[in-house]
Amino acid sequence: MPNLATILISSAGAHPDAIALKMDDVELSYGALEKLSASVAGLLRDRGVARGDRVALISPNLPLMPALYYGILRHGAVVVPLNPLLKAREVEYHLMDSGARIAFAWEGVKGEVEHGAAAAGAEVISIDTDLARSLGGLNPEAEVAEVAENDTAVILYTSGTTGRPKGAELTHSNLLSNAHCSRRLFSTSPGDVIFGGLPFFHVFGQTCALNSAILGGATVTLLPRFEPLKALEILQRDKVTIMEGVPTMYVALLQAFKAHPNRFDVSSLRLAASGGAALPLEVLRGFESAFDATLLEGYGLSETSPVVCFNQLDGVRKPGSIGTAVQGARLRVVDDQGADVPVGEVGELAVAGGYVMKGYWNNPEATAAAIPDGWFRTGDLAREDEDHVFFIVDRKKDMILRGGYNVYPREIEEVLYEHPAVAEAAVIGRPDPLHGEEVIAVVALNDDVDASDPSQVAADIQAFVRDRVAAYKYPRRVEIVDALPKGPTGKILKRDISVTDQQPA
Repeated sequence: MPNLATILISSAGAHPDAIALKMDDVELSYGALEKLSASVAGLLRDRGVARGDRVALISPNLPLMPALYYGILRHGAVVVPLNPLLKAREVEYHLMDSGARIAFAWEGVKGEVEHGAAAAGAEVISIDTDLARSLGGLNPEAEVAEVAENDTAVILYTSGTTGRPKGAELTHSNLLSNAHCSRRLFSTSPGDVIFGGLPFFHVFGQTCALNSAILGGATVTLLPRFEPLKALEILQRDKVTIMEGVPTMYVALLQAFKAHPNRFDVSSLRLAASGGAALPLEVLRGFESAFDATLLEGYGLSETSPVVCFNQLDGVRKPGSIGTAVQGARLRVVDDQGADVPVGEVGELAVAGGYVMKGYWNNPEATAAAIPDGWFRTGDLAREDEDHVFFIVDRKKDMILRGGYNVYPREIEEVLYEHPAVAEAAVIGRPDPLHGEEVIAVVALNDDVDASDPSQVAADIQAFVRDRVAAYKYPRRVEIVDALPKGPTGKILKRDISVTDQQPA
């Protein structure tokens, strides 16, 4: 089984002078990136890191990060990518749980990491200019560690919405095969420029932007922290052809693009992909119209490397769906007993195939619960139509049970996004003594909305939804906030939304 790091070595051999990574004026060729990865492997060798040892990598999307990523893999160690926004106690947990003995940490967060690493007994190596210089003077490790098909390449920690974060063990085979899948989906080639605004410590950015681009010999242009105007500048300056993002990115890009008419030339963009959360139909239509590019919605999880389902250019496309199963993935919609539900009915989406993780790190109980019969239970409610196209209805745990009726927040959110005043929306359930749960909408408004009377705006939004959904579904309360809480990829975090205790109207 090839080591995942071989994708860099192969592309560097094919076109060493081509630009692999760039960030503003900094450019790194494939040949230079490959040499840096060999030096990183040499550094780990000199530090006594053995095959299978875990090495944490804590950094935003900076040019040195991929060199560290592929260098760790090249040496045969396991990458543990962590969010640089983690605090010391969170760093301590992840290092302790993974057993990482070394943590490469961006200099901007070195203090928090050092506090957490000290408690975990791990060594911290700062990702800074000194490290970049020192790598050039090391004896590189020319060889690439041989790996078995089931050897772990990366441990990706889940968000921990149902408890402490769990580490999904993704093998070299998982990630390599999914990189090939992503490259096929987007037809990535050496002439492409990929937008690198999704964090590489997250599986979406790591596989679909970084690994698939390196495999395809493309250029990745980096944006360490997403900001819509800067993103539009990059799309124009670097003639980006492929973009991957989460829905909140597309919402922000569309608003910024419309707010600055004729300022940005984004005609190079041919394809965009959305994942991580439901993409509102109004945003999809608006983006395709404004940017004159195809926007495909797909689906995946940390535990599935991630891509398992996508709207595909050469297949059936249905806006609002997650498309059809990609090559190498098998999907079913099942009931609580694991039996298939009839076509068109709602059940839990289950996934099997070569992209599914080997398990949760040191957690056999959680692994058995997630994969009870060879099929990974995603926790997402879905339905399949007669064309084998899948639609995500909602998270299984997000479903609201109001007065005995199932209310799926995504359906209500789609309607909210149709209202011209709404920029972001989330629908949540809250305990209610009469109905069991009540439907609450929390929205952020577009910048051009007159919010001098927020109660009137909220009432208008509520009436708008009430006219478009069944009586038991519309939100009995609409709360207006400045912004909704988001995770590192820009995904709205419903668990962090707080609402007042007032009773719904």
